[in-house]
Amino acid sequence: MVHAYIQDVPIDDQMYARIMDRLGAEPLDGLLLHLCVRRPEGGLRYIDVWATKEHCTRAFEERIHPAVDAAFGGNRPEGEPEVHRLDVIDVQGSLIPV
Repeated sequence: MVHAYIQDVPIDDQMYARIMDRLGAEPLDGLLLHLCVRRPEGGLRYIDVWATKEHCTRAFEERIHPAVDAAFGGNRPEGEPEVHRLDVIDVQGSLIPV
């Protein structure tokens, strides 16, 4: 079952770039869409769509959290920003790289 959510994170473009550099170019297994946008009030918003919740959980454990930890120099802030789960009805479309 598709797993999708929105998450607001208190970081800027530069920290996001450091995280993405450490994550590497290899696609995350099960990730269907990752959209990162600036919030008018500051910070960034992630909109993620995964094939399953298990794919998401595994990616965070194996790749995303280690990349975030490295980007913060081993001092990642405690806790995870709040995740707002989306109740997916349908997923369609194709992605065009930006």
